Amino acid sequence: MNIKTTKLLSDLNEQLNFIELEIDNQITRCESSIEIILKVLINLKNLISKFKFKSETEEIQFFKEIKPQFSSKLIYNNMIYKIEMKRPNGGNRILKKYYNNELGKLKAFFDNELEFYKYYRSGSTYLDYKYFLRGKFDIKMSLDNHYFESDTKFSTSHDFKVAKILANDLIQLYLENQLIMIDNKDSTEKSQRKPNIKMMWTGSKVALTELIFALHTEGAFNNGAADLKDIAEYFEHIFEIDLGQYRRTFLEIKARKNDRTKFITTLNEKLLTRMNNSDEVL
Repeated sequence: MNIKTTKLLSDLNEQLNFIELEIDNQITRCESSIEIILKVLINLKNLISKFKFKSETEEIQFFKEIKPQFSSKLIYNNMIYKIEMKRPNGGNRILKKYYNNELGKLKAFFDNELEFYKYYRSGSTYLDYKYFLRGKFDIKMSLDNHYFESDTKFSTSHDFKVAKILANDLIQLYLENQLIMIDNKDSTEKSQRKPNIKMMWTGSKVALTELIFALHTEGAFNNGAADLKDIAEYFEHIFEIDLGQYRRTFLEIKARKNDRTKFITTLNEKLLTRMNNSDEVL
């Protein structure tokens, strides 16, 4: 049994390490990892369904030590996926507040599960027969809803809690690393030379909207992965301008009867004129 689960875990770690090296985008990385982990968990479940534990001690060892190593990876990747999907657009101050808030949620879990956390971290075993044997749950132990919805042939009342503790350790490390990166970015930005002149957009908001939609359509930012909303908010930020309902503005631009790309056409004409003016000094 241990040989088979060790092989499963080793193969899983190898695949996850490969994803870590090959995929830079955190959200895509989590998606790929979750897909692989789910398949491995199905294999682990099938393995247990055909296996008869020789003793309660062996069953306790599996649900206390082995299974959480697999399920904690699923919890971790799913939580990081959610955290990054909900990450707000904004400056470093907003991001630091967001990540610190996520750290606060981890602390809340720790506070709510303090007694079990102490039991598990101290290496205690006197309640293992209630926590890690199937069908031995105690309703007085404030069980999570997750337990009642899970497959009781593949779950005990507390193996998920162990997995959550293991996952939270990694999530905490991830969040703290993100905060360190933000602090380092802050320090770098402060040390870099800032432009002496503040640039202001003095053209019309309609013209800027036309330009933004053109740049988004061309895929000029982040290899085409940048969202229209992100691009619009970026321009609003650097030029300190409010574009208002820019999507409605674009619909009005589309409805023009003559020269719908008026601003871009003008840019093209003036740039060509400049190029044709051989006497101009750059």
